[in-house]
Amino acid sequence: MSSLVEALLHGAGPGELERYELPAEYAAAHIRAADVGIFGDTADKDVRRTLHVGDVPMPALAPDEVVVAVMASSVNYNTVWSAAFEPVPTFEFLKRYARQGGYAARHDLPHQVVGSDAAGIVVRVGAGVRRWRVGDHVVVGCVQVDEQEPASHADAMLGTDQRIWGYETNFGGLAHFTVVRASQLLPKPGHLTWEESAGVMLTAATSYRMLVSDKGARIKQGDVVLVWGATGGLGAFAVQMVKNAGGIAVGVVGSERKARALRRLGCDVIINRNEIGMGRDAAPTPERTVELGKRLGREIRRQVGEDPHVAFDYIGRATFGISVFVVRKGGTVVTCGSSTGYDHHFDNRYLWMNLKRIVGSHAANLQEQAECNRLFRLGHLSPVLSAVYPLREVGEAARLVQQNRHTGKVGVLCLAPREGLGVTDPELRARIGEARLNPFRDTPGDADPASSAVLEGAV
Repeated sequence: MSSLVEALLHGAGPGELERYELPAEYAAAHIRAADVGIFGDTADKDVRRTLHVGDVPMPALAPDEVVVAVMASSVNYNTVWSAAFEPVPTFEFLKRYARQGGYAARHDLPHQVVGSDAAGIVVRVGAGVRRWRVGDHVVVGCVQVDEQEPASHADAMLGTDQRIWGYETNFGGLAHFTVVRASQLLPKPGHLTWEESAGVMLTAATSYRMLVSDKGARIKQGDVVLVWGATGGLGAFAVQMVKNAGGIAVGVVGSERKARALRRLGCDVIINRNEIGMGRDAAPTPERTVELGKRLGREIRRQVGEDPHVAFDYIGRATFGISVFVVRKGGTVVTCGSSTGYDHHFDNRYLWMNLKRIVGSHAANLQEQAECNRLFRLGHLSPVLSAVYPLREVGEAARLVQQNRHTGKVGVLCLAPREGLGVTDPELRARIGEARLNPFRDTPGDADPASSAVLEGAV
C-alpha cells in the first residue's frame, strides 16, 4: 500500500495528500490485447477469462486532467462488451484515438483499464484545471469531449471526438486510481456512500437525457411511459424519473422476484412479460411482433385505460418492433443500446401512418449530467444497488451483468475497505431513510437461492 493510499484511508486533508507522490503503479481491472481472439467461435464469451486484476503503470497527467483515487465503481454493460471483445475489440478504438498524438498517444497500450463509473477523491490536478482541488469528493461522468470542437458547445454528444471513458479510452474507473478530464467531474452527493454514488452517473444520466432532456422524449405530467427492463440499471432510474415528472410508469419485468423489487420503487403498473406470453424470444418475427404488441397493448389499456405516450427501450431487437407498435398515435420510442441485438426490425406502417417518432439517445452532456446529479443531491433520485463486490472479484461482478442475473446496479469497492463509507451529510441520509436509498438491496425472502447477492436480471 502506497503512502498516498494510507493517507487517504486515514482521512488526510488536501495539504497532506499533496505531499505524497503518486504511486508508479496501481491495481486495476484490465483487459489485454494478447487475449483478443481467445474466445474463437465460442458462444459463451465468459468475461471472467479476460478481466484481469493487477498492477498497471500510472499514466502522465495532461493539463486538463485530474487523478482521482477511486473509492468505488460499478459494472456497466460496456465493460462486458470490452471483456468479450464484441462487437469489436476496444483496442481498435484506442489505436485510432492515439493517432491524434500528444497526450492521446498514452491510450494505445497492450492493456486497457476498463470501467465507466467512479466515485472518489481528487488527489492531483493538471496545470489547466480551475474548478477542482485536491481533496474534493467527486463522481465521474463517462463522457469525454473535445472542448475545442464547435459542435461540443451546442451539445457535447454531437461532437465527433466525443468518447466514453473506460470503454473508448484507457484508464477507466474499475481501479484504485483513474485519470479523467476535469470536465467529467461533478460533486459527490454527501448523503450517499462511495458505492451508492459510484453506481449512478452513467445509467441515470443516460435515462435523464432519454426521458427528461429536450434532446429526448421530454416527458410531462400524465404521460404513460412504457419502461422495458424496468429493474435494470437504466430502467430503475427511468421509473423514478417518470414518477418524479408526474407520469404513469408501466414497467415490464421477467419474474415475480423482479416485480417485488419494482414495487419498492412505486411503479404504477407492473407487467410480467411471461404472463402475457412474451418469454425470451430474442428476435420475434413480424407476425409475432404484432401479436405480442396487441397483447401488451391490451394489458396496458386494461390497467391504465390508454396507450403509452413513450416507450423507453434499451433492450433492442427483442422489443423494438413491439415498442413501435404499442405507443399511441404521435407517440415516441426513445432508444439507446441494444442488449438483445442491434439489428432492429419493425413494421414501418405503424410508424409513418401514425406519426410516431424514434429518438436515438446516447449518454448525456455535462449539463444533463449536472441536472441529474442535482436530483441525487436533493434526494429526489435514489441509487439502485443490488450487490457489491471487491475489486479482486470484478470478474464475477461482470459475469453477473453479462448473464442478466442482476437487478439495478452492481457496485465494486476499489480503495474503500468496506461498504457504508463516504457519507458527509448524515442528516439528509437519515431524513430520506435507508429503505428509500437502497430499494433493491436484498431483504429476507427476496434473495436468489443461489446467491444472497443476486436478484434476477433486468431483461
